Amino acid sequence: MGGMDRIRVLFVCLGNICRSPMAEGAFRKLIRERGLEARFEVDSAGTGAWHAGEPMDPRARRVLEREGAYFPHVARQMTREDAQRYDHILVMDRENLAEVLRRFPEARGKVRLLLDHLGGGEVPDPYYGDLQDCLEAYWTIEAGVRAFLDHLLERDGSQGTSASGGA
Repeated sequence: MGGMDRIRVLFVCLGNICRSPMAEGAFRKLIRERGLEARFEVDSAGTGAWHAGEPMDPRARRVLEREGAYFPHVARQMTREDAQRYDHILVMDRENLAEVLRRFPEARGKVRLLLDHLGGGEVPDPYYGDLQDCLEAYWTIEAGVRAFLDHLLERDGSQGTSASGGA
């Protein structure tokens, strides 16, 4: 079989400086640990343009560095091309979900809440909080991206390169 098409995943929040870069970092770390990097294309974006061109929030950066999930990031706004290009668009809250669907109706069917695979819910925006709020958001996000990846791999019927076995 030839080169398998890569699975394209986009994480979206409001400004693309806290939650969605943390989700991107957590997901990148997870696929790196599982040896699945070649199978994915990963990015993040914001529904708004306020922070476009800026680095991620310093608190988000500290959390990602601490968790071994940091990557260089420049905030950007989600585009129509993103809506068409990505297979999975994972948003942090219902407001993001409504905004993506309002602006990009073609994303219907591939946009969902990040926490859907954990039974639903929203990732609270830590922007007005402190480092601890950012850290708690990261833990929630990390659980969400893990559940998403597990769901994808189950559906695929493959568990990447990890040897299966055991109990």
